[in-house]
Amino acid sequence: MHIYLPIAGVAVNALTIIGAGGAVGFLSGLFGVGGGFIITPLLLFLGIPTAVAIASGANQATATAVSGAMAHWQRGNIDFRMGLLLLSGGIAGSLVGTQLVGLLRSLGQFELFVSLSYVVLLGSIGSLMLVESLGTILRSSRRTTTAEIRRRHSWAHGLPFKMRFPRSRLYISAIPVVAIGIAVGVLTALMGVGGGFVLVPAMVYVLRMRTSIAVGTSLYQIMFVGGFTTLIQAVALQSVDVVLSALLMVAGVVGTQFGAKAGARLRGEQLRALLAILVIAVCIRVAVDLVRTPGDVFSLSMDRRPRILTDGSPAASPPAGGPPKAALTDQSPRTSAIPPER
Repeated sequence: MHIYLPIAGVAVNALTIIGAGGAVGFLSGLFGVGGGFIITPLLLFLGIPTAVAIASGANQATATAVSGAMAHWQRGNIDFRMGLLLLSGGIAGSLVGTQLVGLLRSLGQFELFVSLSYVVLLGSIGSLMLVESLGTILRSSRRTTTAEIRRRHSWAHGLPFKMRFPRSRLYISAIPVVAIGIAVGVLTALMGVGGGFVLVPAMVYVLRMRTSIAVGTSLYQIMFVGGFTTLIQAVALQSVDVVLSALLMVAGVVGTQFGAKAGARLRGEQLRALLAILVIAVCIRVAVDLVRTPGDVFSLSMDRRPRILTDGSPAASPPAGGPPKAALTDQSPRTSAIPPER
């Protein structure tokens, strides 16, 4: 069943869009990511224009984040004080990112920038997460747990302007928290991602938060930043396709609830390992599309439209072996119907 997307200007299979939205929603609830880093490349693969895919991906990330945040809030996995600081930075970052989108589109380098950004960010973050999470799983046999790793201080703990975060049991500077929020806001506007694939690792490895709290707080922040970004892009760039966004949102909200329930049964290092594998898989897929040569670089075809003579009669089609025998314009002298004066 194909439907026409008015803003994207293409027809797509509705069941494919619904299935993709549900799958991304499940992953969102499971890992605490908005899912934009999955749905945006998938929409590009389906032929959706880059600007529309990014804006609609951010919109879908917002909807799944709302559903996932409600599920994690019921389990007490959201640090609201941390989330508000991340939110303040995220809104500022989304404003900057939206301006960068307009600049890159005017330069004609938007699609290339987005693809390269996906490869660099997903590849680096996914590789680091996979190495750390597998190391944690291997060390679990000698009772070296994530709690032990969290007790090791990072550079962020030595900065000024410290605040207490009772839910996360942290006493750290507000500077890295706001900086992380700004970075996620820029990524949301530029790449159509919720930023969870950056936010969750940053909260775990830089801020030393527990994985379960990081997942819930990430969804809380994505919920507001993604919504604000969608509003800005809809007003400034007119790139949000309502039909596409509605299909993704409905399916994503349902899938998120199942993902949150599944995530409650896994340990933190297991969640990080699975997220890392997913991130690397998406990175490889985008990289392959970036370097692969298209099947048809150019397509030459004859103009089959009917041609009209100057007197209004249709021109004869040209023969297969050469140019038309008659000229397309009637340049023969015309005889006047009025006799000349004597």
